[in-house]
Amino acid sequence: MGSGLIVSVAYIDPGNWGTNIGGGAEFNYDLLWVIWMASGMAMLFQYLSGKIGIAGYSLPDLVRIKLKKKWMIFAYWLFSELAILATDLAEFLGIVVALKLLFGIPMIYGTFVAMADVLLLLLLVQKKFRNLEKAFVLFVGVIGLGFLYEVIVAHPNLGQVLLHSVKPMMNEKMAFTAVGIIGATVMPHALFVHSWLIKNKYIESGLQDKETARKFHLFDNVLSLTIAGFVNAAMLVMAAAAFYKFGGGVATLEEAYKTLIPLFGGFAAVVFAVALLSAGVSSSITGALSGQAVMEGLVDFKIPTWARRLITRFVNLIPLTIAILLNIEPLKVLVYSQVILSILIPLPLIPIVIFTADKKIMGDLVNKKSTTFFAWILAAIILGFNAYLIFSLLF
Repeated sequence: MGSGLIVSVAYIDPGNWGTNIGGGAEFNYDLLWVIWMASGMAMLFQYLSGKIGIAGYSLPDLVRIKLKKKWMIFAYWLFSELAILATDLAEFLGIVVALKLLFGIPMIYGTFVAMADVLLLLLLVQKKFRNLEKAFVLFVGVIGLGFLYEVIVAHPNLGQVLLHSVKPMMNEKMAFTAVGIIGATVMPHALFVHSWLIKNKYIESGLQDKETARKFHLFDNVLSLTIAGFVNAAMLVMAAAAFYKFGGGVATLEEAYKTLIPLFGGFAAVVFAVALLSAGVSSSITGALSGQAVMEGLVDFKIPTWARRLITRFVNLIPLTIAILLNIEPLKVLVYSQVILSILIPLPLIPIVIFTADKKIMGDLVNKKSTTFFAWILAAIILGFNAYLIFSLLF
């Protein structure tokens, strides 16, 4: 129990804010069904990833074992690192925007202040994962309660919320945002890290019964990601109620913050910014753990987690600084980063389905045939969305 909570913040990180708020502000409640669909997909694939950990492996471990050839492993590692960098860019940007909204710190200076989350990371992971999980209760609580408040004060149309939760709608204009929502929900780094977290927790626990561990993992996974799914839905619902019906879409996160003040008061705007800061910091920690899992499992290179985070932040400091100097809107950067993640989803997604269906790897934890069939169907849907997006952009 507990690793699902660490993973769940990957599903409510600043990238989700960009796609969900942008989607609600521009398309009203029309894309709400995509959030529920993506949340269901995430729940299944995170469960499968965790089962790999109970079987005694991490996903990167198995990829290295199966690929064998060094050049193939190296190529896979490079693309995996690209996914983690895209994830961190969204998290980094979320912290920078939140610092500007809360304290008026210019974004160019906020990029350096945001580097301080390395110190928080060092403090949280210097001991066992249990300490980290306790901290994540606070992070998730702040984000969840924050958006519960936003939804209450926004007074959404409950009939429309229910209708668009089950009524699929899609056109070429919506496709880009829809793929961004999927990319922000079914995230490569979360699929990588869950197996690694479960593997380490299972070893720490000393538990011998894998079936008992699987049941606890299933409960933890469903509970944590259900909460994350409702928070994601609340983001889009709030944006639709607050921004769409009062004059259409908002172009920026800062504009969303400022628009909340005359609509619902200054407290609602502050809650929005505090939740964004909490999302950025907590998801950064999950991203750092994912980077560590990928590096250790694929290239067997171990460095302290805080050093890993510092390197990633310095790399992302370059494109983020350029984007700020060129006045590129942060909301657009967030959405584009999530589309990149959606395109890179096959990296962990396809191996997870293959490995969890292999009895030689999983033993008694091997998937039922129906589970594997359903997983392939969902994987095909994700790839189909990606193909639709690429086709619409090119033609």
